[in-house]
Amino acid sequence: MDYRYGQFDGVPFPSPDDLFPSPKVIDFILQWGDQALEAMDNFEEDEYQELIEQMIEAGLLERDKETGALRLTPKMLRGIQHRLLLEIFQGVKRGTREGHETHNAGKGEERSDGTKPYEFGDPVSEVDLAATLRNAIHGTQTDQPMKTPAAIKPPIHVRFDDFEIHQSESQTDVALCILLDLSGSMMRWGRFFHAKRVALGMEALIRSKFPQDTIDYVGFYSLASHITPQQLPLVMPKPVSINDSQVRLRVPLDQAEKNQDNIPQHFTNLQLGLRMARRILRRRGATEKQIFVITDGQPTAHVEPGEETDAEMLYLLYPPTERTSTATLKEALRCQQQGIRIATFALIEDYWGMGWVSFVNQLTRLTHGVAFYCSSDDLSSTVIESYLSGKKRKSFIT
Repeated sequence: MDYRYGQFDGVPFPSPDDLFPSPKVIDFILQWGDQALEAMDNFEEDEYQELIEQMIEAGLLERDKETGALRLTPKMLRGIQHRLLLEIFQGVKRGTREGHETHNAGKGEERSDGTKPYEFGDPVSEVDLAATLRNAIHGTQTDQPMKTPAAIKPPIHVRFDDFEIHQSESQTDVALCILLDLSGSMMRWGRFFHAKRVALGMEALIRSKFPQDTIDYVGFYSLASHITPQQLPLVMPKPVSINDSQVRLRVPLDQAEKNQDNIPQHFTNLQLGLRMARRILRRRGATEKQIFVITDGQPTAHVEPGEETDAEMLYLLYPPTERTSTATLKEALRCQQQGIRIATFALIEDYWGMGWVSFVNQLTRLTHGVAFYCSSDDLSSTVIESYLSGKKRKSFIT
């Protein structure tokens, strides 16, 4: 290793906080997405321009070579994920585990309460000595009924049937797909801001603690689309473009996908979101597959075959209808039949519709999944705890 020495210029070495973007910048970007970068690029104040140049020099921002617009760098993305992960775990209640210790990357085991009789092939390192000796002493008493426990002295005969081993909770690899509601109502109460925070924090958690796991993101609105980790900080809910009290629209699905700007995009198509997540997870080889749905309302869009053709039609229906709910539940059942566990995180700041609660209950019962009703402020800790508990399953060591 080579060492080089030079005169100290008086500039202190950067602290860990200096290597990552500031919390105010992160919050600004998460709250406004692409509009935040456009606004930053148009700041005229010298202090803001100087800040932007410093972030460019630090490798947090860069300019597009063709358009000159500001973009997030991979370093900026990792910095956002890291800081959000730290903030999320500060809010997790004491006693919640941040990870699962294992000497092997991937699967591992952790002892739980209880033992079981030893069977051929079980690891000798997991023998419960106390339970084994207790069984041996009991067997000695049975063989020598006239002796009391105090009178029993070595040698104590340990038989094969006396051995017991610890039970364990095995850690399993997980393929996770997070479904983010991009409907117009997600802008209220800071819902989507908190949804993005937990999604970005989960990326950092899985990369650092569970490298054997995978995570994907799908945004669902009137349609559904795959979201890359690079796109996630800048994604925003779709703006409301129709304020009618009743909407009944139908359009061919392929036409809607090709010309998305020609249709209202702020509806809630959970059916297409589940379908895309199911197809993504089908390509994953993990032992456990999970879908986390973060939403704030009942589905208002679905697809079904046309009456005169096999081509699928997209329906945008408000208020919510039983027709949309049924189509969505059928897709959820397909996920469950393929071994995918569904957890629904329902955001309830302005919760009032009993129809929505009924739909979430139906979804949970049909898929044997779980549902959480929480506020946006509690979303991060609820998602993290659900993910960590989902990585555990009761089993014997084999």
